Amino acid sequence: MEIQENIVNKVANSGLITLNLEDFYHKGERVVYDIVDNLFHGLMLREKDFREFIKNHDWAQYQDKNVAIICSADAIVPTWAYMLLANRLKPYANEVVFGDLNTLEAVLFTKALAKINPLDYANERVVVKGCGDIDVPVAAYVEVTNLLTPVVKSIMFGEPCSTVPVYKRKD
Repeated sequence: MEIQENIVNKVANSGLITLNLEDFYHKGERVVYDIVDNLFHGLMLREKDFREFIKNHDWAQYQDKNVAIICSADAIVPTWAYMLLANRLKPYANEVVFGDLNTLEAVLFTKALAKINPLDYANERVVVKGCGDIDVPVAAYVEVTNLLTPVVKSIMFGEPCSTVPVYKRKD
């Protein structure tokens, strides 16, 4: 007598929706523009020289790139200088932010997650996938939690087979 055991995939039957934040990763190249190269003696920005640079620089090299603007020196840089850079970069770059690459990554994810319609997850049990091949910034996990908390039944972190409860609506 042969006994056949039926294996039941409880995860597949659980009704959980897995949300993988890696799906929101922008594949464009990330670059840093350090304004330190435009400083006079590494100390301050001279408007005339900077405006000449802005006018003559090849901005097309930033086509479709994601650009983080920083100043790595402790220098006097007026706010308008960052504004001029952003103005010149924007026609070419996909994204321009003031800050380091971590700031850039957080902004890219936040903008991508803003395209989520939270109502698509209304009354659902959502697992936000917790590991993968791309380093997803913590800011993205906070953002998706903010987006979904008002509408979902529950939010969990991890994998469907092993989750950490984050939020459960009290009915």
